[in-house]
Amino acid sequence: MNLRVKPDQKARLLRAASLRNTDLTDFVLRLALREADAVIEEAERVDLSSRDYSRVMDLLENPPAPNDKLRSAAAALPRTV
Repeated sequence: MNLRVKPDQKARLLRAASLRNTDLTDFVLRLALREADAVIEEAERVDLSSRDYSRVMDLLENPPAPNDKLRSAAAALPRTV
C-alpha cells in the first residue's frame, strides 16, 4: 500500500510512531486495523430496542409454523448428499 502524504503529515506520523517505540508501518497499520475493525463491527451489529429484542427471542424460542411460501421455498432448494 502506498500513501501520499504531505511532509508535515509524515513528520507527525513518524514522531508519533517514535513515541510508541515502533516504526511507521507498524504504527499506521495498527491504527488502520483498529479503525477497520470498528467500522466492520458497526456495520455488522444490529441494535434492537428491548421490545424488538423480546420479539426476536420469542420467535426463536417459539417459531411460527411454516406457511405455504416457506414450504415452497424449502422444496425449491437443491438436494444435498
